[in-house]
Amino acid sequence: MSWIGIVLVVLGLYLAFKVAGFFFKLLMWALVIFGIYWFAAPYLGFPQLF
Repeated sequence: MSWIGIVLVVLGLYLAFKVAGFFFKLLMWALVIFGIYWFAAPYLGFPQLF
């Protein structure tokens, strides 16, 4: 494999980790918002999800 191929593989792995990290952070924020709503909905008079 040439050096261009190695650079492309390293760049692809870097971008894959960045995208996976972004979606992991998005999932964590969704869980936090869901948890806050789940705990706060009965006190605020909002309809419960389940």
